[in-house]
Amino acid sequence: QVQLVESGGGLVQPGGSLRLSCAASGSIFSIAAMGWYRQAPGKGRELVATITTGGSTNYADSVKGRFTISRDNTKNTVYLQMNSLKPEDTAVYFCYANISWRDRWGQGTQVTVSS
Repeated sequence: QVQLVESGGGLVQPGGSLRLSCAASGSIFSIAAMGWYRQAPGKGRELVATITTGGSTNYADSVKGRFTISRDNTKNTVYLQMNSLKPEDTAVYFCYANISWRDRWGQGTQVTVSS
C-alpha cells in the first residue's frame, strides 16, 4: 500500500511563510515526478509546482518567485516552501507523485492566508 502523507498546512497572515512536506511510504519501486497542486473553494484543482527526479522544476506563474519546491530522494519526500503568502493562496494543497508508474495523491492539507 503506497501512501502520500502531507504536513505543514495551517493559518498564516499575509506576507508570512509556511513549509509543506509530503512523504511517500509503502511498496515503492521508483518515484518519477513529484509536485503540489491546490484547490480553492469553488475552483478546480490547479498546478502549483512540480519537480523531476533530477531536480528540474516548473511553477505556476502565480507563485513564481515566492514558492520553492524541492525533494529529498533518500527520504521519498517533496517540500514546498511558501513565502510572501497572499490571501489568494488560500486553498487545500495536494501532494502528487508518480510512483512505480502510477499517479498518486495525498489527502490534502489546508492553507489559509488571512489577517
